[in-house]
Amino acid sequence: MKMSKPSKRIRRLALTATCALIATGGAATLVATTAQATPATPKATAAASGQTGPYLYLGWGSPPKATDVMSATGTTQFTMAFILSDGGCNPKWDGSRALTGGNDESTINSIRSAGGDVTVSFGGWSGNKLGEKCSSASALAGAYQKVIDAYKLKSIDIDIEASEFENATVRQRVIDALKIVKQKNSGIKVYVTFGTTTSGPDSNGKDLVKRGAASGVDVDGWAVMPFDFGQGSVDMAAATKSAVDGLKNTVASAYGLSSDDAYRKVGFSSMNGKTDVAGETVTLDNFKSVVSYAKSHHLARVSFWSLNRDRKCGSGGDADACSGIDQGTYDFTKVLAGYTG
Repeated sequence: MKMSKPSKRIRRLALTATCALIATGGAATLVATTAQATPATPKATAAASGQTGPYLYLGWGSPPKATDVMSATGTTQFTMAFILSDGGCNPKWDGSRALTGGNDESTINSIRSAGGDVTVSFGGWSGNKLGEKCSSASALAGAYQKVIDAYKLKSIDIDIEASEFENATVRQRVIDALKIVKQKNSGIKVYVTFGTTTSGPDSNGKDLVKRGAASGVDVDGWAVMPFDFGQGSVDMAAATKSAVDGLKNTVASAYGLSSDDAYRKVGFSSMNGKTDVAGETVTLDNFKSVVSYAKSHHLARVSFWSLNRDRKCGSGGDADACSGIDQGTYDFTKVLAGYTG
């Protein structure tokens, strides 16, 4: 429970009691001590922009109303997905919905009006990727900038997957574009999210991090997606921790950081409930375990795909609209809500 700072009324009582002590002597001592002993409550540390926030996708999956989620869970951050190419080097929601004037913008406005904020995510598994459709780093940075300007963003997430991730030329283009974004937007937080093996980044992931270090890009959080391993039944809590440990080692080596400092530059985006691969299930206890692990290492980013799925399935529920496990509504979001690194 969050406690507020002492009110003006309490401070006036303390002053009055002090005056009484001077006027009447020892009889007022207890009153003065009691009134003045009310401690100032330390200000709670807030999560950095983008440090947390489940993915909310408005394209399908019966997305919940964001402000209802805020009221039910206490979460204040959301990761809004996905910005894609409209076929050229122009950003749109899902590659088709205009940046402003629609449900995406009104959702962001409602979140902010309720005291929250958003990180906008570019990419994802499907659709046309800006990293591929923009022919140069400067053009790609310009596409990112359109979205940053449209929403006055404090943080962005580059969810680099599929062909955008697998092409070395495109990986370098993304890195170079992010360097431009960092230079043009003072204080903006940049996160880069990609797939992983159970032991950490694959060769493409390691190459991406090394290119970032070689280019001097200060990525605020490199995040892996520790699911869809394709190995059958897996202990998802253990796999998440080992994948992040591997990422930490990659970042430490590339940037010349200590183990502790490298942990503070990495993170993960889990998947709640049953994943896309048979045998993989991230239980609520699994998720509590990995969030506790994140707290112990002060990870830069912790999220999950997706808020749309953070509820049990009803009759005929599809995998994009529910978790596939027995859970309460927004249980995973409630676990994540208090994360501040």
